[in-house]
Amino acid sequence: MSEYLETPAGRRIAYQRSIGRGPGVVFLGGFKSDMTGTKAAWLHDWARERGRGFLRFDYSGHGDSSGSFEEGSIGDWSQDARHVIETLTDGPQVLAGSSMGGWIALLVARALPQRVAGLVTIAAAPDFTEQGFWAGFDETQRQALTTAGRVALPSDYSDQPYVITRRLIEDGRDHLVMNQPLPLPFPVRMLQGTADADVPVDWAMRLLDHATGGDIRLTLVKGADHRFSSPECLRLIAQSIDDVLA
Repeated sequence: MSEYLETPAGRRIAYQRSIGRGPGVVFLGGFKSDMTGTKAAWLHDWARERGRGFLRFDYSGHGDSSGSFEEGSIGDWSQDARHVIETLTDGPQVLAGSSMGGWIALLVARALPQRVAGLVTIAAAPDFTEQGFWAGFDETQRQALTTAGRVALPSDYSDQPYVITRRLIEDGRDHLVMNQPLPLPFPVRMLQGTADADVPVDWAMRLLDHATGGDIRLTLVKGADHRFSSPECLRLIAQSIDDVLA
């Protein structure tokens, strides 16, 4: 059963957690995904079996949390993540960020480095509003975004299109991480599938090259797609968390 936490901004965030030994693990989901997804649920069970603290939650506008998805932004969702981590966990945590959650995890790590014991990213998509959406828009779409404030894109994961707003793009530019130093002074394990149609392998290579730290590794999985949810991929995520904890 989900519990709820009110943020200082008045957003009601749904979450589920297991109390256990630390450092705990916090799962940060992707764009328009929620905490009932395969990776979040599997990792929650995995952590519970080991007596490890675990926390998963829905950003505002996602899942069971309050708000409209179309009104949200990277800044809002990173604020949600920070408040959840600061309020519901104690001490350093291992952040496991999937897709957009990888970007959110990097923003949390930049803001709260003392609360991060390690980082595991799965198909991390830092700055995707700029290097993915905006860079991929044609002139008609950019014009629609400027004049109408939104543009609809087809989704491979839902019958409903993604509505991309001007606020999402403009706010994303205020939270970029690839245009400035990115120190990660804790163990980092990056996971990336070579068959990912949403996040190119090149993004993972650029993130590896851009970040600085003494213990950063990238693992490429041949044939794995963006979901990264096969039994083998799930076990690799867990092994990466164990590696960071060790």
